[in-house]
Amino acid sequence: MSHLRRPAALTRAGMVAERLLRAFWPLWTVLALALAPLIAGWQDRLPVEVFWGWAVLAILGALAGLGWGLWRFRWPSRAEAFDRLDRSLPGRPVSALSDAQATGRGDIGSEALWAAHLERMRARSANAAPARPNLRLAARDPFGLRYIALLFLVTALLFGSVWRLGSVTALAPDNGGALAQGPVWEGWIEPPAHTDRPVLYLPDQPPGPLAVPEGSTITVRLYGKVGALTLSETVSGRTGELPAASEPRQSFTVRHDGQIAIDGPGGAAWQVEAIPDAIPGVSVAGPLETAGLGQTALPFRASDDHGVVSGTASITLDAEAVERRHGLATAPDPRDALTVDLPMPFTGDRREIEEMLAGDFSQHPFANMPVRITLQVTDAAGQTGASQPYPAVLPGRRFFEPVARAVAEQRRDLLWSRDNAGRVVDLLRAVSHRPEAVFPDRATYLRLRVALRRLDRLHRAPGGLEPEAQEEIAQALWELALQLEDGTLADARERLRRAQERLAQAMRDGASPDEIAELMDELRAATDDYLSMLAQDAQPAEDGLDEPQTGQNDNMQVTQDELQALMDRIQELMEEGRMAEAAELMEQLNRMMENLQVAQGEGGSGPGTPGQRSMQELQDTLRDQQELSDEAFRDLQDRFNGRDPGQNQGQGQPGQGRPGQGRPGQEQPGQGQPGGGSDEGPGGAGSLADRQQALRDELARQRGALPRLDGESAERAGEALDRAGRAMDEAEEALRRDDLAGAIDRQAEATEALRGAARELGQALARGEGREPEGARQGAQPGAGGGRDPLGRDSAEQGGPGGDGEMIDGTDPARRAEELLGEIRRRAAERERPQAERDYLERLLDLF
Repeated sequence: MSHLRRPAALTRAGMVAERLLRAFWPLWTVLALALAPLIAGWQDRLPVEVFWGWAVLAILGALAGLGWGLWRFRWPSRAEAFDRLDRSLPGRPVSALSDAQATGRGDIGSEALWAAHLERMRARSANAAPARPNLRLAARDPFGLRYIALLFLVTALLFGSVWRLGSVTALAPDNGGALAQGPVWEGWIEPPAHTDRPVLYLPDQPPGPLAVPEGSTITVRLYGKVGALTLSETVSGRTGELPAASEPRQSFTVRHDGQIAIDGPGGAAWQVEAIPDAIPGVSVAGPLETAGLGQTALPFRASDDHGVVSGTASITLDAEAVERRHGLATAPDPRDALTVDLPMPFTGDRREIEEMLAGDFSQHPFANMPVRITLQVTDAAGQTGASQPYPAVLPGRRFFEPVARAVAEQRRDLLWSRDNAGRVVDLLRAVSHRPEAVFPDRATYLRLRVALRRLDRLHRAPGGLEPEAQEEIAQALWELALQLEDGTLADARERLRRAQERLAQAMRDGASPDEIAELMDELRAATDDYLSMLAQDAQPAEDGLDEPQTGQNDNMQVTQDELQALMDRIQELMEEGRMAEAAELMEQLNRMMENLQVAQGEGGSGPGTPGQRSMQELQDTLRDQQELSDEAFRDLQDRFNGRDPGQNQGQGQPGQGRPGQGRPGQEQPGQGQPGGGSDEGPGGAGSLADRQQALRDELARQRGALPRLDGESAERAGEALDRAGRAMDEAEEALRRDDLAGAIDRQAEATEALRGAARELGQALARGEGREPEGARQGAQPGAGGGRDPLGRDSAEQGGPGGDGEMIDGTDPARRAEELLGEIRRRAAERERPQAERDYLERLLDLF
């Protein structure tokens, strides 16, 4: 078995290491626990009695660990090494090679078989690897004491010095001889923490020039007989009661350039240069930008030699640049500067930073006024640097609705000076003297009246308007201006934002499938409400300005089905646990909702096709019929309450218009005059009858202007329009007879019939059952529909997109194209598809 000598020797060495580790690990643990405090320098701070007590405990523990190790340690024999190696090999070949043939000796066959067996065992052990030692001590040290001791030792080595072990000799009863053999003084230079520089050991620094950061702490220890060594320094600038030059332990801070000298045996001197800490700098890095509804974005750049800690931006009013007209002509109330914190990076180097100061200051009194912005930053040393004042106009929210703009302007005047309170009350009363013409509903008008009455009362009080009441009324006017500008759209947007935030939080927290389903239902409901409000409140921008931005592709349209498909995909990914992909699709949905806009037709003038115009006119007629029915019901209530039924007509209720007025093609008797029209019936019922007749005539005109329709939906729409016309006739007759109850019943029938007609007409148009009148195609521009292909052939004859014929399946080409585009978008959003297929789908979307 000569080929097994080397593996057996290595196996034996591993067994020695294994038994040494198992026997002497308590000794190593005690030694590490004893050396860690000495390396950290505890002996220089603790009393001598405590140190010697610790030393005695350490020595006793070390002796105990040594005795335990010697008692447990056994040197492994050669036979044990071969046995360990044999047990690590399959089939125990080493034992087989050392065995002798017990039976069959002298038999040629048996001996040949035994020789073949030995040869096979020798071949199996030819490349035997040494057996690995078992160095695990978890079973013998279940509390991990060895790791605790190692942690203490490593920490002491990181924050202490091995040289500190030499100070132990100074604690001996007779240390005179030891001092003659080792250093008799020590010192450390500890730079400020914010400089990130290491601690320097003073004996390692050669005498002469020495540069250290300003504010560094120098600690010097003098050993031996008191007075043998002295310390002198001129870098701290200390005054008053100073320690003696021979004090064994001295500590001071470097404030300026100077000299440090240790006089005596083995002394040294250094010319210290104090490196000053530079003052941080900050400046504006670009122009002030406005994002969103009055949000401010100001880029800035800051720098410091060791890093910027914090910063603020102070915004003060530039009173000299304010145009002192109207409400601003009054002397302004004193107002403190607006101070906001500058954003700082959480990680990374802060010596050179470029960030963006962003915030919404649209509600502040300085909004839309000239201001001066001063940036200020501070470093870890407490030094402060400021930028030059940056003149700008603080962005504020712009209001386009006239009444909302007036309310916001008077709010600004009220915040400018409390002396403007009377002027604000008078102007807003003048603006709202005809509420039916300027307020969308009664609630907003009442909110304004309440605010004005309170402002007028507080302004006329003996003490005048208090600052707290001024801020409270200004906040109420701001909320009223937002409601007038946005209507209920702001509430729907807030619900949508809250639902998106809750779903994003569920992604981060790993919500259960039930919670995911509940949150997705909430998101779908909020999305539906927001889209409905957006469709109702969408108005063309004034003079083509301030149109909603839709990102890089302003012509991209998103359908409700596509949004639902995207939300279904997000829910599916969350239920599968693929939160990263779900979060990416959620971000895409957020961008789509932020950039969403409702098309108002070409130039904002309304629907473009005759079918769409007919649908819009029918919806307007339905709304007018509902308002007329509501007015008849109020007259009936007034009659039962003993009031004049005609007092509500023409009075201008907020949010109530005159049904059927304001659209072309409607000639209504008495329109625009309160209670105008016929005088038939008491209480002005004849006026209601005339307006009902005008609605009936308008419906007849719309019935004749409808495009030619085919199919069951078209037939049902025509029957519903006929029923609506007959119900309107009967309602008119009832109104002329002063039968308000009967008129309300007939008007309800007309309203229901108009709803059914609108529903059926929409289905007919959506399914392509309507055909444009001939006159609608006569004005089409040549080539607009692609009448000829690039070779000059008529594509209409070949069923191309320029043809007048229907597609093979009879569907509308435009609707079919929209469905195909939606399907492409849906497939492009599925992350499990191959990358090549998704790239192809993205190219299709970019092309169309």
